[in-house]
Amino acid sequence: MFLTWKLIFQKNNLRNIFLIIFGISIFLAIFFTYDTSCGVEHMSIFNEIQIYEKSFDPEFCESIITKINSFNNQCNPTIEILDCG
Repeated sequence: MFLTWKLIFQKNNLRNIFLIIFGISIFLAIFFTYDTSCGVEHMSIFNEIQIYEKSFDPEFCESIITKINSFNNQCNPTIEILDCG
């Protein structure tokens, strides 16, 4: 096993390995910052509203309202607050 890794490092110089690690880290950074964007959160809230409309669970409605309030404070297109009834 150790011999295999030794051969891999001999074939690829250190610069290529650093470029690969740098590329993977850039990809991960973009992936994690994209998850917190307003558009993704907006679609997630609308999906949860559709699930709520099927169940009408009051506890689930309260959790959606807190997400809507957080979204409205951070993002420009505001979402109307649900009436949990």
